[in-house]
Amino acid sequence: MQLNPEVLFLVAGFPVTNTVIATIITDIVIIAFVIIVSRAFTLMPGNMQNAIETIIDFFREIAEEISGERAVFIYPWVVSLFIFIAVSNLIAQFPGFESIRFHSSASEGHGVPFLRAATSDLNMTLALAVTSVIVTNYLGVKYKGIKAYVGRFLSFKIFPVFLFVGILEFTNEFTKLISFSFRLFGNIFAGEKVLATMYRLFPIGFPLPFVALELMVAVVQAIVFSMLTMVFMHIMTDKSH
Repeated sequence: MQLNPEVLFLVAGFPVTNTVIATIITDIVIIAFVIIVSRAFTLMPGNMQNAIETIIDFFREIAEEISGERAVFIYPWVVSLFIFIAVSNLIAQFPGFESIRFHSSASEGHGVPFLRAATSDLNMTLALAVTSVIVTNYLGVKYKGIKAYVGRFLSFKIFPVFLFVGILEFTNEFTKLISFSFRLFGNIFAGEKVLATMYRLFPIGFPLPFVALELMVAVVQAIVFSMLTMVFMHIMTDKSH
């Protein structure tokens, strides 16, 4: 497995990679799941409905605890990020996910894997990070107003102390992009490399503990990304900050 996602083919000059195919499959799975579950909701919930409501209530209660009334706008974003990242990570753990190979004139040997975890592509994790930061700043303007929002980064009170603090705050918005994207990408990409190595060395039995570990990492990384987004949204929208 190489660092960059493998290009499978071109569509109108646009390169379609194996991570793009995995992203499309993730979207289809989520949409299909939402449609099926929404039609099956009842006043007497079953196990599946209880599990879904538990996940949503978990994020909603934490958001309400730290952000109060702002939680109604914060937790839908957080839950959406969690679901997409978790599903994307978990799908990649299905047996044979990377076994299907795509052969083309540019591919060599056994070809390239047709599927690869979407979050093992730095482009995807960076896109998620950009989305998180943009929405966080949008909510900051929405709740604090443009004047207070700008004052967070540009203030001449107690010059030059607050001006320096503002510069640090502004720089911090860019470091979020790096920390968000590289943390998720690094953990998922490294996990795939480890599993690929284990399957090549010991195809049967021995890789199972590593698969279990990657399943845990898949969920934990989704929680970490979404919870950090929640914290940053709370900080950016807190008028008393």
